[in-house]
Amino acid sequence: MEAEAARLKRLRWRARRGTRELDALFGGWLDERFASADEAQQQAFDELLDAQDPDLWDWVMGHARPARADWQAIIDDIRTRHRL
Repeated sequence: MEAEAARLKRLRWRARRGTRELDALFGGWLDERFASADEAQQQAFDELLDAQDPDLWDWVMGHARPARADWQAIIDDIRTRHRL
């Protein structure tokens, strides 16, 4: 239980990005979808947060696509939730 709380705290910190928009998009996914995601998707989200902000922005705005399909699934979910 403590390990999971520590993981969420670390992810919450990492989901804070360089802009309020990215903070809201990725923090929102963490708050609303992370707990119900399977372990593979949770791990993919963790790894997605290693990407640079300009890449994340291009992906969520639909200007580019990440190379990884599991990242694209998360991006698609974020875009759908926010009607982007």
